[in-house]
Amino acid sequence: MHADRLAYYIQGGRPPGGARTYPGCRDRRLPERTVPVLLPGLLYFALESLVWTGGMGFYDPDLAGEMPARAYLVTAEQFSDIAAQEMHRDPGTDIDLTRALATGRDRLGPGRYENLVCPGAIDGIPVFAITAPWSLAEAELNAPSAAYLSNFATGLIEAHGWTLERSAEYLATRPGATGSRTP
Repeated sequence: MHADRLAYYIQGGRPPGGARTYPGCRDRRLPERTVPVLLPGLLYFALESLVWTGGMGFYDPDLAGEMPARAYLVTAEQFSDIAAQEMHRDPGTDIDLTRALATGRDRLGPGRYENLVCPGAIDGIPVFAITAPWSLAEAELNAPSAAYLSNFATGLIEAHGWTLERSAEYLATRPGATGSRTP
């Protein structure tokens, strides 16, 4: 969601509050365009982030509702490199997007951000997200850290024009944060 955080995946480096330095993409050009989107499904927090501590954000595309997100216009190579870094792999191998384009999904591996989802297209350009292969019902929910939530809130404000209060209320009511985090 937060453009500055994405820049670390693309150009490399360590985001403020993070515990990991990212190698960056082969192509270090920042996205030419970003647009706010509402994806069908739900945001939830689960497991334990090695970068931020606390729960990590996941997307369950099979649940009712809409999840505010941000689409970045990146190349297929950049998307592959960003996904590799989320999977704790070295960038440099292109993802085959064929199956996800044909069926809307593809399981890339056993890890937590290795489920590729294609929920549609914008101006004829496919939209891709990576998330966990399990559903919310199967997830080990865990409250996210304040630093992690700050990145989400900043992204909601940047992309959707939400107020800080609306962003905080939304995030505090996501599964995993509910009952542990308040606006």
